Amino acid sequence: MTSPNPNPNNTDSPRGLAFALSAYVMWGLLPLYMKALSHIPAAEVVAHRVIWAVPIAGLLLIVLRRTDDLMAALRSPRTLLMACVTAALISVNWGIYVWSIANGYALDAALGYYINPLFSVLLGSVLLGERPNRVQMVAIALAAGAVVVLTVAAGGLPLVAVGLTLSWGFYAFFKKSLPVGPNQGFMLEVLILLPVALGYVIYLSVTGAGLIGGTGMDTALLLGCGIVTAVPLITYANGAKLLRLSTIGILQYIAPTMIFLIAVFVFGEEFDGARMIAFPMIWAALVIYSMSLVKQMRAKPA
Repeated sequence: MTSPNPNPNNTDSPRGLAFALSAYVMWGLLPLYMKALSHIPAAEVVAHRVIWAVPIAGLLLIVLRRTDDLMAALRSPRTLLMACVTAALISVNWGIYVWSIANGYALDAALGYYINPLFSVLLGSVLLGERPNRVQMVAIALAAGAVVVLTVAAGGLPLVAVGLTLSWGFYAFFKKSLPVGPNQGFMLEVLILLPVALGYVIYLSVTGAGLIGGTGMDTALLLGCGIVTAVPLITYANGAKLLRLSTIGILQYIAPTMIFLIAVFVFGEEFDGARMIAFPMIWAALVIYSMSLVKQMRAKPA
């Protein structure tokens, strides 16, 4: 099933720009929220992100009158199977991200999200037969070189960065084939994850290990996980429909840049010699990639 072009005029609207900027700024500030939850196991935080995102996403579908689309998706075995794949990938991505912030790897998280767009180009080349141009290949090579620098310096792969890149890259790849709108798709994913999340939280409560109902601050932060999970995703999904691909491609670097700055100047993570080499390589790759993307978009006929 092929979706119609959500932005047929291929133009940027002020409303779309406001939505997208808001989403990326919220994602950029998310480490501050997750750091406040760093004393809580990552699996428990992810479970609460799922549980409390359900009512928010459901309310949105009711307001937009899109519940029929969701019911149709629930009756389609093919759609459900594809949604199970994307739900599993996004839960892995959330788990790695929450763990990385709590354990002092926010810089690696930023690196992973910087690499994502270049990994998507590579995925398109390998799995879809898309041919990246020479400039894009240079950008991919620079990003790969940055990972090699960090691997040699640390004596092993930067697992957080690689894990976030792989999980989000494949999530985005399979999400493109999910035959439902972005809001309905998100609701479908959290509904699929809900039984597991509820079961885990109930188990923690029965065994006395869960933090819901503990201190007032912990309870409030866990309940707020639904808001900080659902609102940026929904805001982004609605903004992306009103912007050009090249605009979205450039704006997506806002969040990892904010994560990078927070990691260094707020969390005090060490920006060592290897990172001083690797991050400029990534930034150069992204500049090259962005210039290529803008050039491609300008060359397309209206």
